[in-house]
Amino acid sequence: MTGLTTTPVTLAAAATHRPSEGSVHSWDLSTGVDGPGTRFVTFLSGCPLTCLYCHNPDTWRMRNGRRTSADDVIAEASKYVRFISASGGGATVSGGEPLLQPVFTGELLHRMKHELGLHTALDTSGFLGVRATDALLRDTDLVLLDIKSWDPETYRKVTGRPVKPTLDFARRLADLGRDVHVRFVLVPGLTDDPANVEGVAAFAGGLGNVSRVDVLPFHKLGEAKWQALDMPFTLHDTPSPTPEQIASVRETFRAHGLNAV
Repeated sequence: MTGLTTTPVTLAAAATHRPSEGSVHSWDLSTGVDGPGTRFVTFLSGCPLTCLYCHNPDTWRMRNGRRTSADDVIAEASKYVRFISASGGGATVSGGEPLLQPVFTGELLHRMKHELGLHTALDTSGFLGVRATDALLRDTDLVLLDIKSWDPETYRKVTGRPVKPTLDFARRLADLGRDVHVRFVLVPGLTDDPANVEGVAAFAGGLGNVSRVDVLPFHKLGEAKWQALDMPFTLHDTPSPTPEQIASVRETFRAHGLNAV
C-alpha cells in the first residue's frame, strides 16, 4: 500500500469515487447582493433559463466555464475565512444555475459549511429544484430564490421556461423550514403588472419561511455582454423603474407581512 485513502466527506463525493469537479465561471468577494455580509461567491457555468434581462449571459453554457476541483475552490475561499467571518458573511454558490451541477454544488456547500465554518447560501431560480437533495439543502443555511413572475405567460416570456418547477421548489423549502430570501426583478412593461406583483407577494407571504424580499430594479449593465456575444438585447429600450414604482411594489410585498427591501 503506497498511501492512505480518505473517506469522502459527502455522499456526492462517494458516488463519484473521485475528487468532485465542476464547470466554474469565476469567483469573487461581494457585499450586499449575494446574502448577508461579505461573501465568497462561486459562479458556476450553465443555466437552463434564458432570461431577457440576464446580466451574465456568458454563464449560460457549461462549456464556457473552466473545469475546477472542489479542492481548488475551497483552498481559495479559505484565504478569506477570517475576513468573511468578521463581517458576518459566508459563502454563496451562484451561477448560471448551480443546480445544473448538483453534485459539485452539494460538495461545495458541504465543505464551506463544515470545513470552513461559513454560513452557506444557494442562489437559484428553483427551476431545477428537484435536483437538490435533502442533504444538499441541509448544508444550505439560506436559499436566494428568484421568482421572476407569477403569471405563467410572463414567466415563460422572461425565461423561456414554465414557472411551476420554481413554485414547487419554494413549497418544498417551506416544508423543510429552510430560510429563503425571495428576489423579484421589477421590469417596467414586463413584470410590473399589479396582478403579477400581487401574485408573487401573496405566494411568498403564504409560505411562512421567507425572511426577506429583495425588489431589484431592472438595469442594462449587462447589455455589453449581449453585444459581445452577438445576441440581441430585446430590452434595450426598456427604462429602469422609477423610485415610486419600486416603493409601490415593496409596499405590495409588505402588505403580505414580508420584509421587503
